[in-house]
Amino acid sequence: MFDFLLKTPNRVAFTVFGIDIMWYGLLVGLGMVAAVVLAYRRAPKLGLSSDRLLDIVLWSIPAGVIGARAYYVLFQWDQYKGDLKSILNIRAGGLAIHGGILVGVGLAMILLKWVWKEDVLRYIDLVMPSIALGQAIGRWGNYFNQEAYGRETALPWGMLVNGKFVHPTFLYESIWCLLLCLFLVWLAHSGRQSFKGQILCLYLMLYSLERFFVEGLRTDSLMIGPLRQAQVISIVLFALGAIGYVTLKKRKACTNEP
Repeated sequence: MFDFLLKTPNRVAFTVFGIDIMWYGLLVGLGMVAAVVLAYRRAPKLGLSSDRLLDIVLWSIPAGVIGARAYYVLFQWDQYKGDLKSILNIRAGGLAIHGGILVGVGLAMILLKWVWKEDVLRYIDLVMPSIALGQAIGRWGNYFNQEAYGRETALPWGMLVNGKFVHPTFLYESIWCLLLCLFLVWLAHSGRQSFKGQILCLYLMLYSLERFFVEGLRTDSLMIGPLRQAQVISIVLFALGAIGYVTLKKRKACTNEP
């Protein structure tokens, strides 16, 4: 079942006019397209505008990519300070989802509230399952780049890298994010969502929970004291999600808003 983990993949998907198209970029792009299609199809069912969603996409996806790259470069500055041109080479990998979420979702919130005067939380709730789907697909780019893997393991699904069996952390996160996407979509469309912002808060908590433990398996992360940098960010985002959950639920109870 996991035989593919024992093979060294070709990073190049295909070549066009002498230009190598890398699996990493292809999968990240595919994840973005799938995320947009999912949100676009769901928007009318939730009483939201598909056109407004596309407005969000046109601004937030480029901003998210820039944020993801800037975040990665910032924490890997020693690698890039001697060759600034390499900062633009994202085909080789180097996108940090935390930076993408902070910048992309942050910009969407600003535009929705201050420019378009829309209901911020309803639209953010709409896009969070799509973000999880995009992550589930995009994480496979790490497999083709042979990066972001974990420490050695004797488990039968270990990934063979440099002659050693290691945890396929990309696979763990991909599966978790796909399940997270399905759960959040189910919650939103089953009538069980009890307040606006619930989907956002659950995403922050559930993704951060997974990322904290999976990040502990990795060997290539930056450290902040005894914890890995992404673990610290995960703790912060989990706390924000939990605080937001309690606050928004109480506000709903007090105001009885729809």
